[in-house]
Amino acid sequence: MSKRITEKSEKTFAEAQKFIPGGVNSPVRAFGAVGGTPLFIKSGTGCYLNDIDGNAYVDYIGSWGPLILGHADPRIVKRIHAAVSNGTSYGAPTEQEVRLAQLIKEAMPSLEKIRMVNSGTEATMSAIRLARGFTKRDAVIKFDGCYHGHVDSLLIQAGSGATTLGTPTSPGVPQDFVKHTISLPYNDIDAVNDVCLKRGKEIACIIVEAVAGNMGVVLPQKNYLEGLREITKKYGIVLIFDEVMTGFRVAHGGVQSLYHITPDLTTLGKIIGGGLPVGAYGGKREIMDTISPMGAVYQAGTLSGNPVAMTAGIATLEILKDTTIYKGLEEKSHRLAVGMEKVCKDAKIPAYHTRIGSMLCTFFTDQPVTDYTTAKKCNTERYAKFFHGMLEKGFYFAPSQFEAIFVSTCHGEKEIDATIDAFKEVVKSF
Repeated sequence: MSKRITEKSEKTFAEAQKFIPGGVNSPVRAFGAVGGTPLFIKSGTGCYLNDIDGNAYVDYIGSWGPLILGHADPRIVKRIHAAVSNGTSYGAPTEQEVRLAQLIKEAMPSLEKIRMVNSGTEATMSAIRLARGFTKRDAVIKFDGCYHGHVDSLLIQAGSGATTLGTPTSPGVPQDFVKHTISLPYNDIDAVNDVCLKRGKEIACIIVEAVAGNMGVVLPQKNYLEGLREITKKYGIVLIFDEVMTGFRVAHGGVQSLYHITPDLTTLGKIIGGGLPVGAYGGKREIMDTISPMGAVYQAGTLSGNPVAMTAGIATLEILKDTTIYKGLEEKSHRLAVGMEKVCKDAKIPAYHTRIGSMLCTFFTDQPVTDYTTAKKCNTERYAKFFHGMLEKGFYFAPSQFEAIFVSTCHGEKEIDATIDAFKEVVKSF
């Protein structure tokens, strides 16, 4: 492959910085963790992205997870075009909202009632307010390295871009907003037990990425999620599974279906919008019925249940009802994960590999990654070499060690094998 031309992206990035803070509208896009100039994208088709300089890339970001069916799936695009022709927003109920809620509940029975919102951040923020209103308690337990959006009270030891940028506790968040937030080590059930033994009756909810995806992909250890469920039942605490990333990604029914655990509330986003902005939260009927207009807990949104986003979500979830799709994703993701692991082993590159469904991660470290502390010990300089080496060869991975690799239905053996072959060449620069 000839050397990439990046002139237009560099020029556009310089222009963007005049009008947009950092030149981007979400921090990790700025390539701050790996260096260099971010790509400005022109189009995407299937598993490929095309930038404004005319370079093509096999895409393993997939818009950070939503595009499980790849870019511009014609079945979804057709439905979006039809929806737009009828209008883009009404500020009134539509049949599409009901249909999408039905599809979500079919896959995740724990969501007895569902409220649509506009982002994962809005979903987690609303779910926590609801848990506090329902329990009449203030304290919240979260876990180090788990990112639940840029909610003020949760920006403590947060993952995702906050880890990359070295600002796990953000300026601009008053101490009063976080004084009721308890951040504990992920995968440490004893720490949860200890806190609840002392303060169990003060805690409104425990919110957790059931599989962490914002410090890289970190899996729950044996009996960890079961332990959280037992503790929350014991103390009357609302258990919230943040499945914004994992919902309809790791399995049709999300993490909760794989581990056979029923949370009280679940937050969703990404895939349920079919590539358009969306979020949702739902759960037990008696909890959800405390939201306005049924109850006193207030939450509203002008664009919540937007008909175009609902249509894209319906189209996506109707396709994903064919659960043989997940068998194919499992095979492809396994092929990529095993291939990357073998490359590291053969080259004697210290690496720790994780995968669940079509989410995976290669951590450049010589020890297992089980929590935020061990994730932060990864060799981020080596990851930057990996990122730029793969980018130069036409493969687009996340510009941060602390993110997931996403495989779509459009990735074929040809693309996966080419990725592994390129990785063999890139590790020679390590």
